[in-house]
Amino acid sequence: MRETNRATIREPRMSADTTARPPLMIASQGYFFAGGSYADTPTGRALTGQMYVEYQIPHEVRSACPIVMIHGGSQTGTNFTGTPDGREGWAQYFLRRGWPVYVVDTVGRGRAQGHADTYAPLRGPELSFAQQRFVAPGRSKLWPQAHLHTQFPGDARPRDEIFDQFFASQVSSIADFPQQQALNAAAGAALLDRIGPAVLLTHSQAGTFGWLMADRRPQLVRAIVAVEPNGPPVHDAEFKGAPDWFAENATFKQGGLCHLPLTYDPPLAASQQLAVVCEKEAQGAGLMRCWRQTEPARKLKNLAHIPVVILQGEASYHAPYDHCTSQYLAQAGVTNTFIRLADRGIRGNGHMMMIESNNAEIAGVIAEWLDSTVR
Repeated sequence: MRETNRATIREPRMSADTTARPPLMIASQGYFFAGGSYADTPTGRALTGQMYVEYQIPHEVRSACPIVMIHGGSQTGTNFTGTPDGREGWAQYFLRRGWPVYVVDTVGRGRAQGHADTYAPLRGPELSFAQQRFVAPGRSKLWPQAHLHTQFPGDARPRDEIFDQFFASQVSSIADFPQQQALNAAAGAALLDRIGPAVLLTHSQAGTFGWLMADRRPQLVRAIVAVEPNGPPVHDAEFKGAPDWFAENATFKQGGLCHLPLTYDPPLAASQQLAVVCEKEAQGAGLMRCWRQTEPARKLKNLAHIPVVILQGEASYHAPYDHCTSQYLAQAGVTNTFIRLADRGIRGNGHMMMIESNNAEIAGVIAEWLDSTVR
């Protein structure tokens, strides 16, 4: 009997954009694991809590420090090392510009999965979620900007070669998000201790890891590029579609930007929560109401001197609320640059902008900001 639902995974043809480039000159490359500790499991002692890190150092280094690229939920470091239609990724883009690049698989994920028994239950990738949030939001229209999405380089349906390449890259991850934050904050700090000062480029879920890493090692973070970082602040949101687009998730984020504590000044007592308030009206059509601290606001003193840029795609599920993250940071004393890509004429991007058709154009926006900020 013929199998009609079976996907055929083929290597995508090399794009003309890739084959036309000169060879990428690499001086050294390798991998290592950062962090981790031994724990007892049903099958014996195992190493747990480690992060996988692969690195490449360009032949001609022209930057003051490396870039550490940290992927989001359901993803691995492959988000940055290529695209599902065969183009170069952000890792190669910045290597060609002289930046050493470190690309990670976060704790419990991909090549850092380790011993699954030592973590909370794992959550696997889910087809409809990946289509709604990542590659085809326009078909579900769960948030007002979703219909603007145009940049995924394929049909975004099973058995489309490009989509199958993308969905094959989705992996299981630790279901308990606060546990993920604790594990990756520790492993990320160990990574910075090993490689020294770096730029953190975080995406989505990893936004929380970046704030926590910078809070723990402020002297080792030269800048943070937060690509649609996990949000919104204080309370997460659920997307319902029209006419009531948004529903608030009651989970309270202890650190404001993440579920774990951050270093505030004045400090919070052990049992004390941040005092917060929600704005009465959204700041525009299609936007969520923002939560922020009540005044006088406590300051995020360890992040205050770290340059931060936040990037937002026009059609992403972050489009209704990333301005809230920018404003929360500013109120807490963290000066930041908020870039709506549409304001730069870069249209149609969803949440997975680093693999979309115009990924190099977006990398150029990041490079311009870094050139003016870090070098």
